[in-house]
Amino acid sequence: MIEEVKEKNWFGRNWKWAVPSIGCLSVIIVFILLFTAMVGKVTGMFKDSVPYEVGMENLLKNELVIEKLGEPIEPNGMFQGNINYENDNGTADLKIPVKGPKGEADLLVLAKKTGDVWTYQEMKVTFDDTEEVIDLLLNLKE
Repeated sequence: MIEEVKEKNWFGRNWKWAVPSIGCLSVIIVFILLFTAMVGKVTGMFKDSVPYEVGMENLLKNELVIEKLGEPIEPNGMFQGNINYENDNGTADLKIPVKGPKGEADLLVLAKKTGDVWTYQEMKVTFDDTEEVIDLLLNLKE
């Protein structure tokens, strides 16, 4: 009589390394998803702020910026800086990378809030290729 030897399936042969690998991969995927969600939330908070909106609005209306970057101009990558609120007061220190078809630049916005009014200490665009600076406060329309 011939005895049939049944060979183990792939998982049966490899479970000792497959289970820890799948566990580590799951932890890495969860970490990436949480990080992505956090970055999205922070980016949303910046985009919803008055200093961001005023800075981008003035950047998009400035003819020199449009000439240098082309149209459309849009945010490019991760924002840097912070926005702090305490009671009716606040501060904003934002560095927003932007790009257009002709180049890239950084929008810097420094502002303070007292009550419902934001006052801007600095709002300028620095172009990456030439380091030229355009002061947007000269034409600020709130």
